[in-house]
Amino acid sequence: MIIALGTDHAGFTYKELVKDHLTQAGHTVIDKGTFSPDPVDYPDFIRPAAQAVLDGEAERAIVFGGSGNGEAMTANRLKGIRCGLCWSEETARLTRQHNDANVLSMGARQISEDLALRIVDIFLETPFEGGRHLARIAKLDI
Repeated sequence: MIIALGTDHAGFTYKELVKDHLTQAGHTVIDKGTFSPDPVDYPDFIRPAAQAVLDGEAERAIVFGGSGNGEAMTANRLKGIRCGLCWSEETARLTRQHNDANVLSMGARQISEDLALRIVDIFLETPFEGGRHLARIAKLDI
């Protein structure tokens, strides 16, 4: 799978951890930055990662920040992006099963590195259930 990554300074360490994890698992990673822990404005890096999904450059994206909230808000401003903020294995599973999320947001200051990697794996492996959820998702972009 081709996965775009984007982060601000607060999520930089997690982005690097996840990039290594994804590469070792055989995925292709497109790193949209940031490329250091120096302070930056998160929309400058989150928007390009989400846009990569819309443009077909990536199949999914994963974005990081301190809480993950601003990052999810930024990604979700783009029509066609369904970004789920996840803080547990169950939220990762449900955002894929019920929402067909194509972008995952995580807060590096909120969860452990081990949990972040488990969330990533669940996000990538869990299929969308379709069915009753299709009509609901269709209403998101009205």
